Amino acid sequence: MRLRIAASLAALALLVILAQSLAVILMYDDNEEAVIDALLSQQIEYSMDIWRKSPEAAFPNTPSMWLYRVAKDGRQSKEHSVPPLFAQLGVGKHEVYLGSREYHVAVREDDSARYILAYDVEDNETRRNGLMLLTIATSLGLALLTLLAGYLLAGRLSGRLERLAERVGDDGAGQLAEPGMERELYAVAEALDRYRKKQAAMLDSERAFVANLSHELRTPLTGIRTDAELLAALPELPEAVARRGNRIVDSVDRINQMANSLLLLARDAVPALVEEIRLRDATEAIWKAVHQAQPKAVGLRLEIDPACTVRADASLLDLVLRNVLDNALRYSDAGDIVCRQEGRRLRIADTGPGFAAADIERIFDRFHIGPRGANGLGLALVRHICSASGWSASAGNTPSGGEIVIDFGESLATG
Repeated sequence: MRLRIAASLAALALLVILAQSLAVILMYDDNEEAVIDALLSQQIEYSMDIWRKSPEAAFPNTPSMWLYRVAKDGRQSKEHSVPPLFAQLGVGKHEVYLGSREYHVAVREDDSARYILAYDVEDNETRRNGLMLLTIATSLGLALLTLLAGYLLAGRLSGRLERLAERVGDDGAGQLAEPGMERELYAVAEALDRYRKKQAAMLDSERAFVANLSHELRTPLTGIRTDAELLAALPELPEAVARRGNRIVDSVDRINQMANSLLLLARDAVPALVEEIRLRDATEAIWKAVHQAQPKAVGLRLEIDPACTVRADASLLDLVLRNVLDNALRYSDAGDIVCRQEGRRLRIADTGPGFAAADIERIFDRFHIGPRGANGLGLALVRHICSASGWSASAGNTPSGGEIVIDFGESLATG
């Protein structure tokens, strides 16, 4: 922004200076033309008047001006022969070119002869060109000076905005609007203060609602699960009814898991106990639990350095790996899910249909419904935990299926 403001000021200054300079040069050129015409008129009248008394004194004493006299009988002055171009000119004032040089020519007649006075304007053009070069150089210099001054001044203004932006990102910064601020900056700070209060109130309301909902659901869900377990365990119960009881238990477990995920998403997933965790062992252990819950003819191929460790909260890392592996297993029906370590990144690739192009940017949104169906909370929880832990999560496709990439950054270390 600083550079754009400075460049705009410099461009405006350059246009104004050039316009003013052009007007001055045109005025100078017009004045030069008027001076030359007046000089020619005075000189030719003087030469015609003095010729009758002293022909030798009638010639101009400047090297840029020549006088030619052609008598009525066609005889020319012995000192000069009239150039054919000048000889063809009628009485009056003329601007002609002889070769590459420009001449102003005045032609007069009296009873005895025709007088032709030519003036070479090369010196005038040289002065005018020098003035133009000086004007252009001065304009560019002033434009550069304006650019520098505008950049410095814009820096003072944008610096205040940058400091305000830094304070916006600092939750403990307090009120952004402070006495002594410029009126415009104060208005922006006040608007940001109002927005922050509104946003904080909305977040508190959402967190309270989710926490209350989760708490209120636990008691009846626990009762339903207990009753379903007892019902399914009755020995005389038909097998079909027992299956339905077990299905109720599984559904209650999924509801509890969803409630816990919502509660975690509503809170700041701040790592509590950070420790060194071996990534390969953690991934393998979680895979066994996930695969046991979803028995499929799908294997796991680990390409992770056994000595690789991650500084993380074990429960949060467990949630990230569990949700990613669960998602990969859900969409894979054969082959192997590949967990490959590349530097500080962990790539988990499945053998499913992959992500639709329209889903890539929103795959981590809560309950996003894309061309290939609806997403739940799993991947949204993954990104939430990654952001809170200083990691990042992204999605993409491979030739064999979809892929989730977890970048652990500085948290990951190899042996």
